[in-house]
Amino acid sequence: MPAAIAASFCAILIGGLFWLDRGEKAKISMANWIPVVWLCIVCSRSMGQWLNIGLPYESVDQVMDGSPVDRMVYTCLLAIGLVVLLHRTRQVGKLLQANVPILLFFLYCALSFLWSDFPALAFKRWIKALGDLAMVLVVLTDHDPLAAFKRVLARLAYVLIPLSVLFIKYFPNIGMSYNFWTGSPVYTGVTSNKNTLGAICLCFGLAALWRFVTAYKNKELNGRTRQLIASAIVLVMVLRLFQLMNSMTSFLCFLMASFLILATNTRTVSRMPVVVHLQMVAILTVSVSVLFLGFSPGVLRAIGRNPTLTDRTDLWAQLLKMVRNPFLGTGFESFWLGPRLEELWRVNTWRPNQAHNGYLEVYLNLGWVGIALLMVVLVAGYRTALRAWRNNDPTGSLRLAYFFVGLVFNFTEAAFFRMQAAEWLFFLFAIVCVPTVSYSTTRLLAPSRYEPQSRVARQRSRFTEEVVRN
Repeated sequence: MPAAIAASFCAILIGGLFWLDRGEKAKISMANWIPVVWLCIVCSRSMGQWLNIGLPYESVDQVMDGSPVDRMVYTCLLAIGLVVLLHRTRQVGKLLQANVPILLFFLYCALSFLWSDFPALAFKRWIKALGDLAMVLVVLTDHDPLAAFKRVLARLAYVLIPLSVLFIKYFPNIGMSYNFWTGSPVYTGVTSNKNTLGAICLCFGLAALWRFVTAYKNKELNGRTRQLIASAIVLVMVLRLFQLMNSMTSFLCFLMASFLILATNTRTVSRMPVVVHLQMVAILTVSVSVLFLGFSPGVLRAIGRNPTLTDRTDLWAQLLKMVRNPFLGTGFESFWLGPRLEELWRVNTWRPNQAHNGYLEVYLNLGWVGIALLMVVLVAGYRTALRAWRNNDPTGSLRLAYFFVGLVFNFTEAAFFRMQAAEWLFFLFAIVCVPTVSYSTTRLLAPSRYEPQSRVARQRSRFTEEVVRN
């Protein structure tokens, strides 16, 4: 099929997905387009990469200078986002008060400028990282956060996933590259590397599965059949992309997190929340045992990995020897700069630009203090995601899945508090606590996972009568 005709079919498919997913028009703010554009860039390629200006970086000086085009785009989007948040000061204030651990971590990152070798550059990168939080706040301070969140997922998934398939098959100069050492094809789609493509397939694949399960359970959902079809189409394309690329971290995370979504939507697990704790502990224990403790090396070979996790363990040993201040680290996003980066590029011909382990990355930049604050964020985030699920928040099971992905994905990739990491942004959506009415009232007003709608209506009516009577 000629590329032009394939592109036309892709455009029709994208339009068809939006048509299938239509339903009651939720009244969400137009400001929701700001995080959509931000996430679209983060989940694909930067503007500098799309325009092929100054990229890829070939020297340490280029890494430190960055791309002026990207800097301008991110600054404009952040400025617009901050203007929106200034008009929602009441909602933003409540949201920030409910998420003190995340604020403390960001404040410590800002404080780390004091001992960074490159304070000006660290400050610029901190501003970009703050932009991620601002985009999440724009979505979650909307007057209908659930509808806004769903709309963001739909707009991104229905565009980026079909375009990735199109680019790989019909525009290989955009969607493919070749391994420098083996010459084998590397599928990148709308992104710049296979790991980023794996990350967006992971995030949007889980969202599609969550929407499919939610629609399947809700027999009275408006446009239920159309939503089931749209979600199934996205899932099929995601599975096809996983089959093409060799991103085992993302694929295994997708399988395990999918199991978590399915399990948390069953009657048995909903009645015994402790099962969720056991599932999380069991999967994390198996992952750590196989990856780091040397249990079942045959599993690593079966998924195409060697005991060094594709030279990651060798890199980790080098990085630990370069730590000068284990308590405070080198400063926010300051480790992979200057002489350290030159030395690592000289030793490693594949030119790493991250530790390929999120926990080690935090340690290198922020030391043990940063690790301690990260643990506080993780504990608070897990409680937030679990509370959302237990109190019938429609996004509860997806929050748990994204939280789990954040934990496991960072075993072999660095995504915590890292700009241009799709999995980090969706992890942030999962752990941010959205203040609502008291949970006792929420339980009474929110429909149960398995309760008939008529019974829910009667329950709400009785509650309203009691309030009026009192």
